[in-house]
Amino acid sequence: MTSFIVHGGNKLAGTIIPQGAKNEALQIICAVLLTKEPITIHNIPDILDVNLLIELMGDMGVKVNRIDRHTCVFTADNVDTSYFTTEAFRLKGGRLRGSVLLAGPMLARFKTAYIPKPGGDKIGRRRLDTHIISFEKLGAKYEYDNVLSCIKLSAPQLKGAYMLLDEPSVTGTANIVMAAVLAEGTTTIYNAACEPYIQQLCNMLSRMGAKINGIGSNLLVIEGVDKLGGTEHTMLPDMIEVGSFIGLAAMTQSELTIKGAGIHQLGMIPEKFAQMGIQFKINGDDIYVPAQDSYEVTTFLDGGILTIYDHPWPGFTPDLISIMLVIATQAKGSVLIHQKMFESRLFFVDKLIDMGAQIILCDPHRATVIGLGRKYPLRGITMSSPDIRAGQALLIAALSAEGKSTIQNIEQIDRGYQHIDARLRALGADIVRK
Repeated sequence: MTSFIVHGGNKLAGTIIPQGAKNEALQIICAVLLTKEPITIHNIPDILDVNLLIELMGDMGVKVNRIDRHTCVFTADNVDTSYFTTEAFRLKGGRLRGSVLLAGPMLARFKTAYIPKPGGDKIGRRRLDTHIISFEKLGAKYEYDNVLSCIKLSAPQLKGAYMLLDEPSVTGTANIVMAAVLAEGTTTIYNAACEPYIQQLCNMLSRMGAKINGIGSNLLVIEGVDKLGGTEHTMLPDMIEVGSFIGLAAMTQSELTIKGAGIHQLGMIPEKFAQMGIQFKINGDDIYVPAQDSYEVTTFLDGGILTIYDHPWPGFTPDLISIMLVIATQAKGSVLIHQKMFESRLFFVDKLIDMGAQIILCDPHRATVIGLGRKYPLRGITMSSPDIRAGQALLIAALSAEGKSTIQNIEQIDRGYQHIDARLRALGADIVRK
């Protein structure tokens, strides 16, 4: 198991380019199964989760031509559907939360799909009810295969249906859309997720010949077609990396430029960092963050303590809650961090408390951070990364702390952030992988 050795306290400087969006990549790569024609994908993030999914596509018979680490041509003209019944699929698919996104396109094109017990982050329960119930409404039969330890779905022909989702699940919406584009008749999805990554998926499917109305809203109407063709697609910049780099600049009192940040797809992210007192300028599609000695949290108009909470798009993404919590430790003023979606995502705060942060963990979903404006700098410790986002947050904390920090289990960070140590060293960070 590898670790990051970080000597904190260095001020960073320079320009950094965000990687392609991880969450978009998982959806888009699964969508190549919907056609036998070639699909070229650009700006693929070179991270563990995405590379594992690409490897999985090759295992199931998809022709994978990796032109470079960020460009790939997929041709799913000879998919081996029997692979999904193997122990190899159960083990490899179970390592990747995104493997659930294979179900929609497999069910649509090949009439059968298997979902292994999902892996990924240890951030709390992430149920599959939205996926399964929606597939059943499209006519799929659901059963649990005890021999394979997988959920099995089958349908001789999916048929369009109306559905009101009980939650605007991003992966649930993506899965349903990919199933519905080849279903017979019209599918209406109300309370659909409308994140930029869902919009990207819908736009790609439309270029392939799908008929989707309402893209960008929470009401999608899909008229099924007989087949889809090939296309080219380019991933958006990863909004989570963009937010992470803004937080990194603030915590380390650094001057950074985030190049090609995808400003129009960031939603509430810039506003929330501004509420934390962090200064930045938007220049075209770039974000310039000046070196800032201190930043002061704003309050509500009535003087109440600021609350930062996650919410479905266009609200604040839950994937940046961990970053916000770390940033708040060095701010002037107090903040209530409310992570609504996952009950275990705040369970890394004990490590920040060990570093000297003043945090009250109110319950599994809420933490009050008392920012002392760098009066007591964080100190380096040895810690372990529990999940992708907490791992990046702890890395930012270590870079701002006094002394040496050791971050273990960095495979979690590598799952979501490409070559992060090398990219940070280019900015002046003292970080070594061991």
